[in-house]
Amino acid sequence: MCGICGIFEYGRSNGTVSWDLVTSMRDVMVHRGPDDAGTWVSDDRRVGLGHRRLSILDLSAAGHNPMTNETGDILIVFNGEVYNHEKLRPGLIERGHTYRSRTDTESLLHLYEEEGPDFVRHLEGDYAFAIWDEPKRRLMLGRDRLGVKPLYYTIAGGRLLFASEIKALLEHPEVDRDVDETSLYHYLTFLTTPAPRTLFKGISKLPPGHILLCDANGHIDVRRYWDAVVENPETPMTVDDTVDRVRELLSEAIEKRMMSDVPFGVFLSGGVDSSANVSMMSKLTGIPVRTFTVGFEDQPQYNELDYARRIAKQFGADHHEVIIGHDDAISFLPDMIFHQDEPIADPVCVSLYYVSKLARESGTIVVQAGEGSDEIFSGYTTYAAYLKMYERVWRHAERLPAGLRRRIASLADSGFGRAMIARLPKGKKLVPELARRLGSGEALFWHAAEVWDETTKRSLITKSYRERLGSISSYEVVEEHYDRIAAGKPSADFLERMIYVELKLRLAELLLMRVDKITMATSVETRVPFLDHKLVEFAMTIPRSMKVRDGQNKWILKKALEGLVPNDILYRPKQGFGLPINEWFLEGMAPFVEHALFSSPFRRRGFLDYDLVRSMWEMHLAGKVNYSFNIWSLLNLSLWYEHWIERRPFGVIDEPGSEKSGVINLRRTQTDEKTGE
Repeated sequence: MCGICGIFEYGRSNGTVSWDLVTSMRDVMVHRGPDDAGTWVSDDRRVGLGHRRLSILDLSAAGHNPMTNETGDILIVFNGEVYNHEKLRPGLIERGHTYRSRTDTESLLHLYEEEGPDFVRHLEGDYAFAIWDEPKRRLMLGRDRLGVKPLYYTIAGGRLLFASEIKALLEHPEVDRDVDETSLYHYLTFLTTPAPRTLFKGISKLPPGHILLCDANGHIDVRRYWDAVVENPETPMTVDDTVDRVRELLSEAIEKRMMSDVPFGVFLSGGVDSSANVSMMSKLTGIPVRTFTVGFEDQPQYNELDYARRIAKQFGADHHEVIIGHDDAISFLPDMIFHQDEPIADPVCVSLYYVSKLARESGTIVVQAGEGSDEIFSGYTTYAAYLKMYERVWRHAERLPAGLRRRIASLADSGFGRAMIARLPKGKKLVPELARRLGSGEALFWHAAEVWDETTKRSLITKSYRERLGSISSYEVVEEHYDRIAAGKPSADFLERMIYVELKLRLAELLLMRVDKITMATSVETRVPFLDHKLVEFAMTIPRSMKVRDGQNKWILKKALEGLVPNDILYRPKQGFGLPINEWFLEGMAPFVEHALFSSPFRRRGFLDYDLVRSMWEMHLAGKVNYSFNIWSLLNLSLWYEHWIERRPFGVIDEPGSEKSGVINLRRTQTDEKTGE
């Protein structure tokens, strides 16, 4: 994994791209590539490309970027891995291309020369890239199918700027810093900002499975080249055939992602997915698999250490562990806000950082992780709960006339309404919102990790902010994806539609971005075999009856892993990779969180009703309601605004109602205000 950036000044009378500016953009991402760096600026100073390299394949200088074709008029900067590059190479050599390295990057250049922008259809891997085509005076950007690698861009003063991280774009003096108010509204629900928007006004992210073309006239064409809408086979596969195909595709995906000239390992939780990684990898290598696990001090209910140790022992792994507490969470927050760029309000970022740091300190540069498995195989209990509610109640209710639906929705607070929704996670809290959705004709399922839904946001945001937003609803984001799968595959059932929405929203922009940003903070590359696009395409054709059966989620995957992973690991209740954020808030983090929330300069912007926030915080501290995820989302937002918009040093805060400044020590917890200890 690497970091890329660049500038294309299509609309300037004179080129102004400087070597120093591109290098500054490049080097703010040094963590993405500590091994090598390169900068190129065109003779007319209209184009500049920058690259930070984390050397994974061909560690020699031959892998240096920006890389050119044989004639020097097409250049590329590349982030990621293309796992089928060795299969592509012979055909390109036959067509007359000359290779100067063993890297996958060079194959992209030659494929582009042969096929133009359509070459991306041949790639198997996880990537983001930029290609400058001098003869055509055209810049091409591309992002992999599922969104494993990030890519951001903005238009400023007749120029297109792009980078792997937003912080690189902010190095350019023409790029302003302010809050995108529409994105903020969506962030509150989805824990991150859905593509193509970001929380920075005017900065966009290229959606997964898309390319962008910008010509000399500044015309920008964003195209989709892949989607997860896959037609089912005319002849349904048997269970045995499906089991064999899942096992085959997963084994191939794991083997591909062992492609490396540096040490590699696995993040091991002791659950189904990480255990499958260890099991299959151990059969493909002659050396012990390096495994890395994180646990929590004083919170044994969150730990899966015993399961991880058992898997490590069974497969002869070289096992490593790290144990963290709330002091570690506070200590990491400044770095977390820096590396996230925009808030990714998932507390797992904390534990992911420490286990990534553990891997890097062991000399391990590449790790495999289990992201994507729960989405494509329906592993979350949330999915099962929504599926049960849809099949028992919702699909019948949504066929009723609109007036009758609204009348039924009005019964939400009745015993009937609460019984209908109680089976869902946080069911009682969802009663008003799901009633509103039914009455409005909206889809039941939006996101597996909603925090502030449309109903609660009405109370959270201020009247003036609501008036500026107009009639906006975050359902607009969800509806776009439901409409696409409905048009592309009318036969898709509720589970398949739900999974499709998750691939587009939660997986791509929350889970995968937390993996990219946080592991790259430690200069570690993470690979996700369950998101090999061939496996994803096949999984999207597996019927609901094979994914959820006999009370088991991920039923078909578990059948495929029988004999490879112990049955008591496969069939134990799902625990999930959580973080004791509720307990930490109630213990050592409370003084820090309170200061950061209520003394934040973000408060002056008038977006949120802080009387409501204060009430929720006090109820949380009293143990009446667990608002930890709500509070964490606002904590992320406050710290983000302070650092990236106000550009203030971490820990300097405003005292409410005064002109004074206070200081929070982010590197240690505050003293207890009651005891003074």
